[in-house]
Amino acid sequence: MGMTTSAGNAGHYEQIDCYTGVAEADPHQLVKMLLDGALGKIAVAKGLVTRGETPTKGEVIGQAISIVGGLRSSLDLSKGGEIAANLDNLYEYIERRLLEANLNNDLAILDEVAALLREIKGAWESIPQELRSKPELSATAV
Repeated sequence: MGMTTSAGNAGHYEQIDCYTGVAEADPHQLVKMLLDGALGKIAVAKGLVTRGETPTKGEVIGQAISIVGGLRSSLDLSKGGEIAANLDNLYEYIERRLLEANLNNDLAILDEVAALLREIKGAWESIPQELRSKPELSATAV
């Protein structure tokens, strides 16, 4: 029987906490969690670029690209109108810029992308509570 460490236990509880948060989240909260996740990955990638940890940096930026891709694929372009189309274009731009940042180890691009995601997150968080549960909102403004 192996012994577990405190760090291992903490990681296990963190995974359970994350799973529980996702399972109990409404669509509005899920989008916020994805935006937070992408911002977290970008922050980690900046540290990895600074330390020259290229393989891990590539993995983490790839995870950020996947999160942004998930946000992009959840847009309902047929119902979302101009807002959804603009977000689709912005998410595509962010994905391209993350690829560039990865190829060039460019901290300025990572800062640019983080600022764009923070702006989207701020707009998302400013949606009034009474509008958050409307189906047309979650279909159009992810």
